[in-house]
Amino acid sequence: MDIELKEGERLDDLQCGGLKIIQNPRLFSFGIDAVLLANFARIKPGDIVADLGTGSGVIPLLLSCKTAASKIYGLEIQHEMADMAQRSVRLNDLESRVDIIEGDIRKAGDIIGMSLVDAVISNPPYRKAGSGHVSPSDARAIATYELECTLDDVIKAASTLLKNKGRFYMIQRPARLVDAICGMRKAGIEPKRLRMVQPFADKKPTMFLIESIKGAQPHMDIMPPLVIYDAKGIYTEEIYRIYGMEVPDSGG
Repeated sequence: MDIELKEGERLDDLQCGGLKIIQNPRLFSFGIDAVLLANFARIKPGDIVADLGTGSGVIPLLLSCKTAASKIYGLEIQHEMADMAQRSVRLNDLESRVDIIEGDIRKAGDIIGMSLVDAVISNPPYRKAGSGHVSPSDARAIATYELECTLDDVIKAASTLLKNKGRFYMIQRPARLVDAICGMRKAGIEPKRLRMVQPFADKKPTMFLIESIKGAQPHMDIMPPLVIYDAKGIYTEEIYRIYGMEVPDSGG
């Protein structure tokens, strides 16, 4: 299907099943965090999935390629971002599996359905409002700072959407780890699996991936760290595999 691009938009190859995504760098373009989160989530065949704060729709698109989820919802409050995501879905003929909805995360239960979803995914704003320089672009500011919703709002929405024993997956900055764990436990979603993400093996983590389960008993596994680079500009083998890229030959 042909989709007309608007001013400032570009069409990028997701390198997954021939999927394409519409992006506008003026607003917000996805990064490695979205790719890592989509790979970290354990989605079962037939699952109903919701991505909270879907942005350009990259996570629903990747999950449509990588998993056998029966339905994937993407909820996004910003009109321009939701419109781009909806057009990307149509471009890839995924309307039967992926539904992008323009709406407020805080009303997710009313919009999608309470206790309906098997897995919730979110790459929420990393910074609290007022905690640093705010981008002059509204879209970038909303994606980066807690202007339209807080971390607790995202966690509460996930709990509302999830079935009992449903799974919640999130990526965040290490500075928010305690906030995330406390918020999840308060919302009845028990943290079960944690993986730190490091730029290099000898550097401290810059992100963490976490899986929690609604109604589960306390017990959390700490996974080995995920290291992004072996050297400057050279991914580790695991990152090449996550991206579906061939690992370069290191032989002489």
